[in-house]
Amino acid sequence: MLRLTEVRLPLDHPEDALPAAILKRLGVPAQDLLGFTVFRRGYDARKPSAIILTYTLDVTLKDEAAVLKRLAGDRHVTVAPDTGYKFVAQAPAGFSKRPVVIGFGPCGIFAALLLAQMGFRPIVLERGKAVRERTQDTWGLWRKSTLNPDSNVQFGEGGAGTFSDGKLYSQIKDPRYLGRKVLTEFVKAGAPEEILYVSKPHIGTFKLVGMVEEMRADIIALGGEIRFSSRVEEIDIVRDGVGQGAGQVRGVRLIGGEYIETDHVVLAIGHSARDTFEMLHAKGVYIEAKPFSIGVRIEHPQSLIDRARFGANAGHPLLGAADYKLVHHASNGRAAYSFCMCPGGTVVAATSEPNRVVTNGMSQYSRNERNANSGIVVGITPEQDYPGHPLAGIEFQRHWESKAYEAGGGNYAAPAQRVGDFLAGRPSTELGAVVPSYKPGVTPTDLSLCLPDFVVQTIRESLPAFGRQIRGFDMDDAIMTGVETRTSSPLRIKRNEQYQSLNTRGLFPAGEGAGYAGGILSAGVDGIEVAEAVALSLLG
Repeated sequence: MLRLTEVRLPLDHPEDALPAAILKRLGVPAQDLLGFTVFRRGYDARKPSAIILTYTLDVTLKDEAAVLKRLAGDRHVTVAPDTGYKFVAQAPAGFSKRPVVIGFGPCGIFAALLLAQMGFRPIVLERGKAVRERTQDTWGLWRKSTLNPDSNVQFGEGGAGTFSDGKLYSQIKDPRYLGRKVLTEFVKAGAPEEILYVSKPHIGTFKLVGMVEEMRADIIALGGEIRFSSRVEEIDIVRDGVGQGAGQVRGVRLIGGEYIETDHVVLAIGHSARDTFEMLHAKGVYIEAKPFSIGVRIEHPQSLIDRARFGANAGHPLLGAADYKLVHHASNGRAAYSFCMCPGGTVVAATSEPNRVVTNGMSQYSRNERNANSGIVVGITPEQDYPGHPLAGIEFQRHWESKAYEAGGGNYAAPAQRVGDFLAGRPSTELGAVVPSYKPGVTPTDLSLCLPDFVVQTIRESLPAFGRQIRGFDMDDAIMTGVETRTSSPLRIKRNEQYQSLNTRGLFPAGEGAGYAGGILSAGVDGIEVAEAVALSLLG
């Protein structure tokens, strides 16, 4: 099979244009083309009036060797790689050691699934509830301003990715095509097959709920065990010395006192398990602060973004709701950029701690809500902004989340400001044409009350620059809602080449919370790699 890249056709090309393009590119007669499949389909919208679809195709020919030889200098014609997944290990019959996976978000799900598929019967401990119960608790915050600290947007089956846009693309290097394994398992669990070939696949919350349940059932059918409402209070570590000296995991203790003996723990706790981070630091696990970003959510009419990106082609079914990616390097040396853009979505309350306000974005598969939203965030670093302690980034987040709670009125409403008022440096007293989607509601105010001065300055300079890239982006009535603080983990639990903690054997830090992923796809890939390392260690 050959892989043919950069096949470019008009947006509304006829169905027979693809085989015709293959024949023309390869210079072969029609009878030599035995078949083809679409591996990837994207679009080039740099000219909105003439949008081009770009294809990567896997092609089967009668004499592939001859074509490869003739087109040896064409980098767009190569042998198609083998993207099938190969297991690295298999548990022998009667194998008794059972690894523990803490956390059941995307990383924990794939770590548990792979361990189960290899016969290691993992025990999964998730502090939150099963996904449908968790959804009810999440709605409790959105509709009634009632927070459950262990069952919310951050905690529970499916992790933070469940209440998101469900994006399934990443910029990670993936030479083994582990992302393909992630997507294939999602399709098996009920995701639409198009996620295997569209360039920016997404699922949305409602579809993710059913998929997570299917994957849970697969893990259980393979001998795994999944326990909800099972918060880990302590990881039992025996150390050779004191402080951060070398140690070995011996087991985990749950909040109710139950002790589970194990010497292999996958730590897939997500970026908001602050109490667990504090416990790990107190136990001497090596942790270091890392950069993250802070800012706001901004909302525009989705129709404005569609017109700016697609022109007269706005609304085309193959294009869907338009997205964007923006960055501006400000005169103060900081950079503002768009983060986790959600076309046709909503801004959601995403706090996991009482008396704090955190925003995030979410979309359904249809992406048909009125507004587009995105984080507009500014990068920060430990050296410059929260020095001195591995957990200082958590305190930085908490400070501004508490300020946002106060600015919003102290009832989980979020502080909001019209872009025109923000740029003019005056508080908002009323809203404009763009109706904010955040629930349980917003309070018009001054966002400078709950953001560092340098973040305000950077965003204030960046919005007009973004308006020059997307016409109307800095419109007066666009609405900004604060604060966005959970862009990524504020720390990294460093690991070695065997994926184990630098100073704690048997502890496998994984996914976004450990600082090794950012988003559903990369977290799933990391979960696979960590599961492989656990399997090899168990058999070593």
